[in-house]
Amino acid sequence: MVALNNITDYQSNFLFVQHVLSMDTTFPGNRLMWRGIHSPLIHHLSYIAIIAAAVLIAILGWISTIAMWQARHDADRFRQKKALASLALLLGVGLWFGGFIVVGGEWFLMWQSEVWNGTESAFRIATLFSLFLLFLRFGD
Repeated sequence: MVALNNITDYQSNFLFVQHVLSMDTTFPGNRLMWRGIHSPLIHHLSYIAIIAAAVLIAILGWISTIAMWQARHDADRFRQKKALASLALLLGVGLWFGGFIVVGGEWFLMWQSEVWNGTESAFRIATLFSLFLLFLRFGD
């Protein structure tokens, strides 16, 4: 859904990336403003990279879900098919925790913005990816 939303409503979510990278809504007088990136090209490239990662995660997730479903009656085959799902989930943790919480939230101080703060939703999604990964890897 995230990939679809970003593709079909590019501008709305592009504004989010633009404001976070620009750091234009962080606390006034912030001494870390030197981290801000004000290049529209970098804003677009960053957003396209986020969309590409979300699309890859979705594709790998669907492929692995179908493969595991088809192998559900054969425990050995099912375990083999879990590798691709693990990759998709790890990429999801990387995007939502690494990209949004660490890079966006801490490096670009997204947590300081009252308007462009995605740390709560990123934490929720990263937590779900992590829990699914733990269940997948240690659930049998």
